[in-house]
Amino acid sequence: MTEYQSADGPVTGYAPPRPSAVWISALRKVYGEGDAAVHALRGVDLDIPHGDYVAVMGASGSGKSTLMNIVGCLDVPSSGEYRLDGIAIADLDERQLSLVRNRKIGFVFQSFNLLARTTAFENVELPLVYGAVRGPQRRRRALAALHLVGLGDRVDHHPNQLSGGQQQRVAIARALVTAPSLVLADEPTGNLDTQSSSEVMSLFDRLNAAGRTIVLITHEEDIAAHAKRAVRLVDGLIVQDVRFAPVDGLPPRLATAGAGRPAAPSLALGPGA
Repeated sequence: MTEYQSADGPVTGYAPPRPSAVWISALRKVYGEGDAAVHALRGVDLDIPHGDYVAVMGASGSGKSTLMNIVGCLDVPSSGEYRLDGIAIADLDERQLSLVRNRKIGFVFQSFNLLARTTAFENVELPLVYGAVRGPQRRRRALAALHLVGLGDRVDHHPNQLSGGQQQRVAIARALVTAPSLVLADEPTGNLDTQSSSEVMSLFDRLNAAGRTIVLITHEEDIAAHAKRAVRLVDGLIVQDVRFAPVDGLPPRLATAGAGRPAAPSLALGPGA
């Protein structure tokens, strides 16, 4: 039996619903003042439950990068409310924000952002170093993350010894190693060829099918077609929010292929593990 504490005392038999991975209300972001003010976001409402797979789309200047930066706790809104896994981000100080970024969000960037002079293993291990995870645990979790993305045989390779697709898979392993509640990917296939893009998106599909919540920015329709849901921004407003597959279902490409649900990744390690 599950037990939780209510206002009237302990209750058994069921658990309260988990907060959304991302919950945003009336979010606005303004850069500058007066006539020079730029309204990047103009009142965005967005609810992303755990297990969802969302593509955020829009032309340059639409506000998608600003939205991603706020969701990733890299920027703060001018007004509105943002809750990450139930946490009111506006209530956190800089130290707490740093902890949230390290433990609850995994980042994947278009340019990979790998350290050139360190191995794949050392790149993946880095968030755990910042998180003060002990050495043996760091090694176990970094190796598990690299095996998860199919690079268990490349742990000692430096970025310049890896293809673009392999470098992006190292970046994905680094994003997953802290077992975050949310993976944010900013144009993750922007620097990849067609074959590598397909491999990376197939990995995202399998990760989501195993329960990972993924939000990615893209301007490519074929990349967005991998997601369960597409949100389109124009001039700082959401103008379209279309669902292609249920939150608890398979991503569209896996469902179309008739694939079964894969086993959950062997990386179910919390920050304190």
